[in-house]
Amino acid sequence: MRHWRRLLGGVVLVTVCGASTALAVVARREAHTLVTNPTASRHMPGRTPGDYGLPWDDVAVPAADGVWLAAWYVPSANGAVVLLQHGYKADRGEMLNEAEMLHRHGYGALIPAMRAHDRSGGELITFGLREAPDMGVWIDWLAQRDDVTGGRIGVLGNSLGGTIAIEHAAVDPRVRALVANSAFSSLDDTIETSIRFFTGLPPFPFAPLIVFWAERETGLDVDSVDAKRWIGRLSPRPVLLMQGGKDSVISPASGRMLYDAAGEPRELWFDEGLRHAAFDTARPEEYERRVVGFFDRYLHPDAADAPAAPGPAVAGGGQAKQERW
Repeated sequence: MRHWRRLLGGVVLVTVCGASTALAVVARREAHTLVTNPTASRHMPGRTPGDYGLPWDDVAVPAADGVWLAAWYVPSANGAVVLLQHGYKADRGEMLNEAEMLHRHGYGALIPAMRAHDRSGGELITFGLREAPDMGVWIDWLAQRDDVTGGRIGVLGNSLGGTIAIEHAAVDPRVRALVANSAFSSLDDTIETSIRFFTGLPPFPFAPLIVFWAERETGLDVDSVDAKRWIGRLSPRPVLLMQGGKDSVISPASGRMLYDAAGEPRELWFDEGLRHAAFDTARPEEYERRVVGFFDRYLHPDAADAPAAPGPAVAGGGQAKQERW
């Protein structure tokens, strides 16, 4: 009997060790997939601004670390411009509806491809660690354009693009107004929802294991990605937040948490029936009214309640200093 007990104990130990090893292997593989976007397999735009009847230029700038970043630029007719930032593993084509809409109202549109996306360089996604400073490089580029007057620069970001926009705007006063469509409030707030959506795996036990390997591959501290700690720094610059109640990509509570953390002026458009970043397609007329109305109030040359012209960027040389909390 003692012999069989020892044998059974050995089998259980081997099984537990084998299962643990298998979990670790799966988690490491999924983490790598989540934080990388190889050029050969990433999404590329199927359309250009020209397909929407827009005047446009292809532009490219080097990031601080030398990675080349690509964008489309639609010139401004009213002296104001909006940077349109796509979301996670998407491409610039995601923002063409918004560019066409804004162009009809006289606004310029800069549509950058996030690093490790579309035709920009790099393959590692760092959820703002490198992407937020990249946004500062594009703001530098916009600030030097003759068709952009009076510092009238806004940002509209979808999903990850919205969270990155909040992070960068917190340290760059040149961003005069911000719209975030389905931005996540923090990685910690949304990790279980997002792990389930992107991997199909249950949050337990995989979420902490995936976070462990993702942090080691990117050098990112997941706890530091928290837009609730950044968004209050935008005030008195205005922010418009959008969140759908049927969002399965990020936590549906994200919009309310960001709104509660923001200063005035702030707006929250919550729609219980909408899925992730679906406002422009599911509610196009209301989306145009709300978004264009927002930018008209705060960026348009005739705006009566636009915030005061921003002071100099917080670091010299025309670039904003990046901070993380």
